Amino acid sequence: MLGRCLVLDIRDLMTLSPHVAVLSFHTSPLAPLGGAAAGGMNVYVREVSARLARDGASVDVFTRREHAETPTVVAFAPGARLIQIEAGAIAPLHKHELIVLTSEFARGVAAFATDEGVRYDVLHSHYWLSGMAGEELVTDWNVPHLGMFHTLGEIKMRARASEHEPAERLAGERRLVQSLDKVVAATEYERRLLRQIYRMPASQIEVIPLGVDTERFAPGSRTEARSALGMPVDERVILAVGRVEPLKGLDILIRAFGEMTDHSGMRLVVIGGDESAGPEFNRLESIADEVGVRDAVTFMGSVEHHLLPDYYRAADVVVMPSFTESFGLVAVEAMACGVPVVASRVGGLASTVADGRTGYLVPWRCPEPFAEKIELLLRNEPLRDALGAAAVERMHDYSWDTVAGELAVLYASVIRAHCGVAVAAVEVAGG
Repeated sequence: MLGRCLVLDIRDLMTLSPHVAVLSFHTSPLAPLGGAAAGGMNVYVREVSARLARDGASVDVFTRREHAETPTVVAFAPGARLIQIEAGAIAPLHKHELIVLTSEFARGVAAFATDEGVRYDVLHSHYWLSGMAGEELVTDWNVPHLGMFHTLGEIKMRARASEHEPAERLAGERRLVQSLDKVVAATEYERRLLRQIYRMPASQIEVIPLGVDTERFAPGSRTEARSALGMPVDERVILAVGRVEPLKGLDILIRAFGEMTDHSGMRLVVIGGDESAGPEFNRLESIADEVGVRDAVTFMGSVEHHLLPDYYRAADVVVMPSFTESFGLVAVEAMACGVPVVASRVGGLASTVADGRTGYLVPWRCPEPFAEKIELLLRNEPLRDALGAAAVERMHDYSWDTVAGELAVLYASVIRAHCGVAVAAVEVAGG
């Protein structure tokens, strides 16, 4: 990195097309959504990397190999590659099993860069495990290190008393907030948490909201969407999308469904979850049996991301009863499709959903208020349409192009700053 710094002046640094290393250690951005470790972060890494590459950057995304048959290098967009690194068993592993593999993963990334003769200008880590691996890489590469946490262990535990996070994560995140050159936060709410809980300097935090593909996620015919999905045209459909885990609050939604006064022609569709979510599926099915709505609840499992727009368009309302959300990409996608959202007033959802204008925010983690707002929307089609139209208008401010553009400016800034420090160090050393 220093060699490149020495031949670049300030103008070059503002306009350079950087070579970016992106770490997505615990999950591949190409994995089907809704699995144990596949959600909004996967979409973020894939969409932003593709747009950064389109705008002139060279982007290599590194993930851990889980399947022997997958190729080592896959070009998923012009100028953007996904690179599989072997670390531990070539098999899906729980995130807690990956803690001891961060160094092995870092060595594999370093070896790939050496073999390819690649020199990166900036490293962008996603999630704390990637950040731990990134710490080891930037020491040798001498490049700036940006991090995006997506979720924070301490916040998850505060959001739900029964949530447990390993001590290694809590300690690692506290160290990372001090060592990263910049932390990218998705919302002002996350920025406040980093300042209040982790005492992170404001100058080290950059707020860049997530985006949505407004060409793909756009309003459309509910009738055509239901026909394409094989859904009855006359049903009233409540939709939930995301990982199937306790923090998503799906038990609250099912109990809210049970609280509703009229279940005729009504269906709750849950998208997300894989084989690792078996115990949670069993718990949710038991709750549905308990409240008498099991026959009206459909668990779809994981669905490919490109198929989601039809599911959103087919829904009358999308519900997010989460205990915590750093941003709430599902809400943004649903609103871009013209569907009102009923969500918990937590985290990024509180700034993404405009209460009373694009949906409703529920301040209590209990079924009754969710049932009230969902029923209000299901009974009032003009209200649904008005909130949906306002949601589409609001989502014009969100786009992956904007996100990638803001990241590109941030990359140029940190590269320029890092090069200035590196050149100054050489001048001092040389007397």
